[in-house]
Amino acid sequence: MGFGRSMIRVAVEDGVSLAVTVAGPSDGPLVVLLHGFPEGAYGWRRQVDPLAEAGFRVAVPDQRGYGDSGKPEEVAAYGMSRLAADAAAVADHLGAAEFDLVGHDWGGVVAWWAAARYRERVRRLVILNAPHPVAMPRYARRHRSQLVRSWYVAFFQLPVLPEWALSRGDFALLASALRRSAPRGLFGTADMEAYREAWRRPGSLRGMVNWYRAVRGFRARSAEARIPQPTLVLWGERDVFLEPGLAEASAGLADKAVVLRYPQAGHWLQHEAAEAVNAAILQFLDRGCGLPEREGAAHA
Repeated sequence: MGFGRSMIRVAVEDGVSLAVTVAGPSDGPLVVLLHGFPEGAYGWRRQVDPLAEAGFRVAVPDQRGYGDSGKPEEVAAYGMSRLAADAAAVADHLGAAEFDLVGHDWGGVVAWWAAARYRERVRRLVILNAPHPVAMPRYARRHRSQLVRSWYVAFFQLPVLPEWALSRGDFALLASALRRSAPRGLFGTADMEAYREAWRRPGSLRGMVNWYRAVRGFRARSAEARIPQPTLVLWGERDVFLEPGLAEASAGLADKAVVLRYPQAGHWLQHEAAEAVNAAILQFLDRGCGLPEREGAAHA
């Protein structure tokens, strides 16, 4: 059984329009997939069909600043609450009062916050190699080695220069960062061209970098940040950007969390271990709320 994919546009509160890929039965439970930097919706290409074929209605937005979606110029337009509201707006457009949320990298950071903000709407949460936005600064203060890994965040605070550097040589720096942080051959020629095509769109680099600039203003109280929903954290332990300890530090802010570790995979977990990740997501979404409060597991 297979499902075709369609593209819809979703207008959100501040006038930004999101391009959203949709697949699966229209009456299936909705699952929204949020991508990270610098991928766009293309980053979920290995997950859409398995979820759709399992009966889910799958929505994959190019988040603001990416792909065919709107790219506001002001940094404030990329604040955490605004990004979380975009995910809820996608569900609104598709007529879903409740939805499951899956996020990787920056999309995972947004997913953490969306689950905290929309507690009555987000049913279940799946995170792939992404820290909770409250856990990340706390962890980094205690582990200076994480600050070293995150050096580029400081670089992205500069005006203009990051966009100039990333665009040089047909985005050679971005392409190199993807390939050097992944197993050899994971991102092929066709993949890199798809990414470059998205990065070439006017305003894309500014929008993508503005996510990093906007996060400097993020503040939240611990009570606001707790996650009551059943949560699955999937973590590739060979991540060159994020330390493995962030998985437990982030899961500690969830009331009911399972952490599955993938010792042989890295940051691009949904690509590197696609079949295992898909199976874990489907099993978790099928199990519903039947999770222990805290559990750890290793996965090869």
